[in-house]
Amino acid sequence: GWAGGYPEIVKENELFERYYRELGIVPTGEWDAFMAALREPLPATLRITGYRSHAKEILHCLKEKYFKELQDLEVDGQKVEMPQSLSWYPEELAWHTNLSRKILRKSPQLEKFHQFLVSETECGNISRQEAVSMIPPLLLNVNPHHKILDMCAAPGSKTAQLIEMLHADMNVPFPEGFVIANDVDNKRCYLLVHQAKRLNSPCIMVVNHDASSIPNLQIDVDGRKEVLFYDRILCDVPCSGDGTMRKNIDVWKKWTTQNSLQLHGLQLRIATRGVEQLAEGGRMVYSTCSLNPIENEAVIASLLEKSQGALELADVSSELPGLKRMPGITKWKVMLKDGQWFEDWKDVPSNRQTQIRPTMFPVKDEEKIKAMNLERCLRILPHHQNTGGFFVAVLIKKSPMPWNKRQPKIHQKLTQRTGDTEVTAANSNNGSECVTEEPTHDENEESKKMQESQNPDTEQSKKEGVCGPPPSKKMKLFGFKEDPFVFLPEDDPLFLPIQKFYALDPSFPKMNLLTRTQEGKKRQLYMVSKELRNVLLNNSEKMKVINTGIKVWSRNSDGEQFGCAFRLAQEGIYTLYPFIHARIINVCIEDIKILLTEENPFLSKFSSETQNKVKDMAMGSIVLKYDPDPEKPDDLQCPIVLCGWQGKTSLRAFVSKNERLHYLRMMGVEVFKAKRKEEESESKTEEEVQHRLAQTEEGMDVEDKEHDLITKMEAEIPEESSQSPVKSSAMEIENKIEDLDQSNKNANSHVSQESKDTDMGNVKD
Repeated sequence: GWAGGYPEIVKENELFERYYRELGIVPTGEWDAFMAALREPLPATLRITGYRSHAKEILHCLKEKYFKELQDLEVDGQKVEMPQSLSWYPEELAWHTNLSRKILRKSPQLEKFHQFLVSETECGNISRQEAVSMIPPLLLNVNPHHKILDMCAAPGSKTAQLIEMLHADMNVPFPEGFVIANDVDNKRCYLLVHQAKRLNSPCIMVVNHDASSIPNLQIDVDGRKEVLFYDRILCDVPCSGDGTMRKNIDVWKKWTTQNSLQLHGLQLRIATRGVEQLAEGGRMVYSTCSLNPIENEAVIASLLEKSQGALELADVSSELPGLKRMPGITKWKVMLKDGQWFEDWKDVPSNRQTQIRPTMFPVKDEEKIKAMNLERCLRILPHHQNTGGFFVAVLIKKSPMPWNKRQPKIHQKLTQRTGDTEVTAANSNNGSECVTEEPTHDENEESKKMQESQNPDTEQSKKEGVCGPPPSKKMKLFGFKEDPFVFLPEDDPLFLPIQKFYALDPSFPKMNLLTRTQEGKKRQLYMVSKELRNVLLNNSEKMKVINTGIKVWSRNSDGEQFGCAFRLAQEGIYTLYPFIHARIINVCIEDIKILLTEENPFLSKFSSETQNKVKDMAMGSIVLKYDPDPEKPDDLQCPIVLCGWQGKTSLRAFVSKNERLHYLRMMGVEVFKAKRKEEESESKTEEEVQHRLAQTEEGMDVEDKEHDLITKMEAEIPEESSQSPVKSSAMEIENKIEDLDQSNKNANSHVSQESKDTDMGNVKD
């Protein structure tokens, strides 16, 4: 029948059942349970951002408030089970429930829980991520000093996990490691930017390349150029996705073995390129959301065979206790979409040899296959722990790949010939073939010509710290043209007033500040770690960078009159805070509540301690800091750092709506607002916003507009008209916060081009 205008998809596929029954990937006696699980919708899973100091508070809030409200609840005749933590995920930071996404979105009884999830997800405190997708980053064993490459990163949930692991110690604003997140699809790269931006890290760079031919990057080590090898690589390759049938029901009718046969070559090329760029002793995790050995064990076996002992599969049986897994298989066959089976390459007729390749078959030599330890691969089956299907293999690199063994010699020869210029080590442009160890005569000639014809302007821009898009001759540019990344020169007059105004520590790494414009006024200042600065400066011509850096300062249109043209940005405050020694106001929890619920509260509303602190302070941007009191265990027990603005008679916080809601929830303030018709209130708000926008110059930063408005309002609003917000109802609080945030939503078309490329609210999709 037809439901909602669409035919019901029948969850049957005879070829799928025939194929996997024959391969024996499911233990004896479990087939019916396996198929039954595939036909059930996938449970909703969520992960709490682990490195945030608020993780414990969010977990407490979830367990004590939202989960308890789900007890004994029935939705559409189905009893809602209490959410359970994933037994194998550390510190109870991942949870699953039998609620599907559809029920969560549509059910009025679950509206409060759904609002909580959406709001906290936007803040970066929670990620809604499939359970099996959380496994690969955990098996990478990331430490804060690791250089990490995520080869096929979009949409970015695994990348977010990697960033969290880098920031395991919140007291270190700049970990030594970094994540370079790559995706071949330009539009999906902006999804990736959106995910990464939620975590506010200076250690992430998003790039746009074909993973199978991602270029070798260089870094400067003690004045000499060296090829960058990664300590950890996540290789989550494109796949047929038959492990995702529970959420992507289209797979039921579209599935054939042809998908796997077509993807195998690409998967092998990407994996080969990955291990080439892995440092010796490094770890690479290869994963797919497919159950097919052609995409899984066949790729790993082929990689191990041609590595000639340079790679080995790691035994991770003791890692992630509680995770039910099946071992990798050592025997399989190849089937065409017409159902024809082949057990050996020699049986494949010549007219089929373009579809089926030798690397798709298992190795016949018993000793070789035994030495590969393919049983160390992980197969996750849906019926074992109510998840999707998944495959993971963890590879360790013991020595250089056989075709790269003389790589250091090539590096030295090229350096002698071309001087201190870019060097590209021999790499594989076809994953299934070995690359020659020495560069050919033609390659050397081409390298010489390239150096001779190098544009002097490019050399000059390098010296000035400009990292622009690569020249079109070397790389075709697809998608949106990116603005350059321009590092602030050491003697830039822009920095001195900033340093003085905020009393920045002498250790502040000002060389890591950058902007996205070469000409005109610098409107935003961003920050990267010194390791990413090194990567950017040495590779701008061979790499298409979509985004990097965290916003730390924004220009005020009239900031100079307050002693500094730049105000602090909330996105980067946790990175900046350790270096700031002035303009910090310590506030109590009642003050924080006022700041988060009132648009522009008068100073008289705050505690006498706060009033005394701001009395002698000049107008302008400030830091508002809340430190928990251990003697008051009922109060919020995690620190809060907010960016604010001190006016003549008022104090305010520059915080987004969802972040305001987050902090208020953590403090026990009820912020839920049921959906109701409030046309009058909404239209009034809309009119006010439109009027405000009309008064401001197009292209100004949204928060600057708010600041200008506040400065004018201060003289106009009588102090008596304001009421204390702390006693307000949940509806009033929500309305106030929406008013505070409304201008952000309506100003997208007025935001500068620079902001478009970088702010998470303007994802190019």
